[in-house]
Amino acid sequence: MARRMMSRFGQWSSYVFAVDFDTNSDPIYFALASKHSERPQVFRNVLADETCYSLHVQSDDKIERAKFYGGLKNKLSKELPPECTILEMFTFQPNVKDSVIKGYFIKDASKSSATERVLGELLRNDPVYVCSYLCGGEDRQWSQHLWSNTEDGWVEVLEKYCVVPAEKPEHHPSTLNIINYDVFYSFEDAYKVLQQCVDIIPESKAVLELVDQRPEPKEKTAFPVIVIEGLDATGKSTLTESLTEALGATLLKSPPQCLSPWRARFDTEPPLIRRAFYALGNYLTAGQIGQEARQAPVIVDRYWHSTAAYAIATAVGGKLGNLPQAGSEVYGWPGDLLRPSLVLMLSLSSQERIRRLQVRGQDKTMEEEELEANHLFRQKVEEAYQRVEGPACVTVDASPSPDQVLQQVLLLIREKCHL
Repeated sequence: MARRMMSRFGQWSSYVFAVDFDTNSDPIYFALASKHSERPQVFRNVLADETCYSLHVQSDDKIERAKFYGGLKNKLSKELPPECTILEMFTFQPNVKDSVIKGYFIKDASKSSATERVLGELLRNDPVYVCSYLCGGEDRQWSQHLWSNTEDGWVEVLEKYCVVPAEKPEHHPSTLNIINYDVFYSFEDAYKVLQQCVDIIPESKAVLELVDQRPEPKEKTAFPVIVIEGLDATGKSTLTESLTEALGATLLKSPPQCLSPWRARFDTEPPLIRRAFYALGNYLTAGQIGQEARQAPVIVDRYWHSTAAYAIATAVGGKLGNLPQAGSEVYGWPGDLLRPSLVLMLSLSSQERIRRLQVRGQDKTMEEEELEANHLFRQKVEEAYQRVEGPACVTVDASPSPDQVLQQVLLLIREKCHL
């Protein structure tokens, strides 16, 4: 398998490796060479009595790769000794799109043979490549040993490399595979993913049949389309209902109600499949918008901005600065998705938003729990919202009373949509 890997990807030594030892700081970057560097040793976070390994998930089948990686950490946590620490790892070619190989770096303090037994079984049976790392000499220089299977089922070392420090790349590696993995920019690309899932996720067929029946919207609508975006408990529902009444508009939601029977099923799938499902939800909503906007203004509770912002914030590891820069193509609007006339983003302090959630007393969504527990994630979601283009969000202060917010928004709509 390792030999096939080299023929598929060229020289393994041309890749850079990134390990997230601490999610609040930059990863540790290293590369491979024929001799050691005189620069300081790489793995400062590894204790002298720990043994290290890495797994790299790779398959030409995107669905197989996504499904296997999605369950790998749980499998490792169950089967490896409890003394093992499992860390996220990226293998990539700097600044090269679609070059990332996801995996895990394992620090093992168990002194047990169980770890190598588990990793050997994975190498024989699953779409992974396995490496071990040895530290030697007074200067604690590390080497990487790339494993391979022998014909009789044993594991052997195929290649040995010296581990050397690597420069921090211009783009965080987690950003390189966003396009058509975490965010989809055309109906066709999202549709293909669910097509490939029909045999393993039977619900995909029903979703595709529903999508096939959607009406094709025109590029421009007769009446304005206003999208209201914002985190949970910023007042979206109250505002959208008030706007609908004030403007004599039609209220729609994204994802649309017709996808509700399958949302729980697809929420358990890895990002590639889950995001494709929700991307198709935007196209279903676009079909509904196209029909309703023939006869009245349309108010939409969430749309493309939410889909993109949450996906990008979830995909990009580490700190806020790791997000793709403003103007990056990842923030672009899909060329075949109906564009709204105006997008308004309700903004509220985190303290007030949490207070409203407590008053509301409803069960939190998985994303809401993450927003509440992880301030950094919330920052990334809010920043990604602001960077999505075509059209960009217009921020609205949602802290005044509901009636004051409504009047503020009505002024914006009349100004920008001439209603």
